[in-house]
Amino acid sequence: MGVAENHREIRTRIAEACLKSKRDPDEVKIIAVTKYVSTDRALEAVEAGIRDIGENRDDGFLRKWDTLGEKASFHFIGSLQSRKVKNIIGKADYIHSLDRLSLAKEIDKRAEKEVKCLVQVNVSGEESKQGLKPEDVIAFISEVKQYRKIRVEGLMTMAPLTDDEAVLRNCFQTLRELRDKISAMGLPHAPCTELSMGMSNDYEVAVEEGATMVRIGTSLVGKNDMEVHVDEH
Repeated sequence: MGVAENHREIRTRIAEACLKSKRDPDEVKIIAVTKYVSTDRALEAVEAGIRDIGENRDDGFLRKWDTLGEKASFHFIGSLQSRKVKNIIGKADYIHSLDRLSLAKEIDKRAEKEVKCLVQVNVSGEESKQGLKPEDVIAFISEVKQYRKIRVEGLMTMAPLTDDEAVLRNCFQTLRELRDKISAMGLPHAPCTELSMGMSNDYEVAVEEGATMVRIGTSLVGKNDMEVHVDEH
């Protein structure tokens, strides 16, 4: 199927998940993860009505942004090296992978205006995943206050790759409860209203558990529609 058909199918499934959890489907933003597809395919996503594009490496991000920067909001969703901040700052509408003070310092130094960030949390505890331990997040956000151009809009996590729904729900519930706790603190620099969680294999469960942003690649735009200069690992 084309991107437009995939988008309609995903929107339908999100609406059904919202109905189960008594949520408004308009609360859920679909981010098209385009790291495995060409700029043309990303353009097809935008033409299908998708307004949010996600990339996980700076080279792929810049290629898509050069073509689509005025047509979509761009989300940097991968691990961000401090030395790469200068490449995407001013172009990324959201950075989903804030996970250390050295990165916050570099963003603050390079930014000309406030940057919307999400703190990445390693809820599952898997060594292969980036992010802070849940118990370290509140102290980290308190320290981030010193960097005036950082605005913590919410939290992000990646669930384990599993079909075990109970494991997925526990992961997403943990992040939501942490988000709620931080949000209730009323921190001016960290309103913490967003929950970036859920991908192609688990977004429906994530939505039922409160996701406000889902990062969907394969189910939405497919994969292997590559440009010659690929940008994935």
